[in-house]
Amino acid sequence: MLRKIDWESQIGRRLRLRDLHVFFTVVQHGSMAKAAGQLGVSQPAVSEVIADLEHALGVRLLDRSPQGIEPTMYGNALLKRSIAVFDELKQSVRDIEFLADPTTGELRIACPLAIAFTVIPHVVERFAEKYPRVVLHFDEVASVSAARNFPELRDRKYDLILARGNSLQAEEHRADDLNIDLLFDDQLVITAGPQSKWARRRKIDLAELVDEPWIMQAPHTWNYQRLAEAFHARGLDMPKASLVTLSMPVITHFLAKGQIIAAIPRSVVRFNSLNVLPVDLPVRPWPVGIVTLKNRTLSPVVERFIACAREVAKSMAGRPAGRLAHRRDANGS
Repeated sequence: MLRKIDWESQIGRRLRLRDLHVFFTVVQHGSMAKAAGQLGVSQPAVSEVIADLEHALGVRLLDRSPQGIEPTMYGNALLKRSIAVFDELKQSVRDIEFLADPTTGELRIACPLAIAFTVIPHVVERFAEKYPRVVLHFDEVASVSAARNFPELRDRKYDLILARGNSLQAEEHRADDLNIDLLFDDQLVITAGPQSKWARRRKIDLAELVDEPWIMQAPHTWNYQRLAEAFHARGLDMPKASLVTLSMPVITHFLAKGQIIAAIPRSVVRFNSLNVLPVDLPVRPWPVGIVTLKNRTLSPVVERFIACAREVAKSMAGRPAGRLAHRRDANGS
């Protein structure tokens, strides 16, 4: 049985931030020697810090083998909290910088490609107009990354992640350490470019589109599954795809240039010269939202970015959702 650790005498007066930093660096590099090189100290000095930590806590923090060093279950527990400690310290420094100059700071965000192609540019544009001296770091992440519990967010790589659909709905009911701020509900629509023969129709039955050329996304995607649901509900076979891709730039390019059609989020249509075809589809919620950590204090810069995202979402709700095809030709059949 582990002995009870006395915080005041054993930890409070002995544990230093530098010790935690050394421990974190050793785990990160999997080697005492590599950690020493990174820190600019000798390997014995690193070993001494780790030994002192293990002595103070009364447990083994690292397992050593010829293959390298890995944290024990006790080491993982310390590592998890250490990441949070250093992250909060970095956040406090950011807050101080912001208080000294409210127009500066840094922000790290990420989202899947579909959001990066539609919503994000408009949020970033609005944010940059208001806070031009803030440095914004943006990455695209695969949607499967969000579905696996948002690891980059929990590792503090990002301040926030924008996500949509299944990953949001699953985490909203499962995770107790995440905040999910819903921005708007997207919707699947069938679209075509202005040159398409379908762009002049006032009403289209889904059965009429079975033999048309389609751009599809992969079968595991929300788009494909909802489209298949709509066709199967009518007792129809799924159309055969002329092109299968996840790339929204590629999809919108071919939609705009030719006779091909596709099922895509309504938010994509809003910001491109495409037509929403008047086809009845089952309404399914497809939320888009911002995910942050509950136990992480948001910096003022992050809060202002979220405010800009809400403003863009609100403006989208008040705009026509794409151009309805029958408006282009009131005399179409």
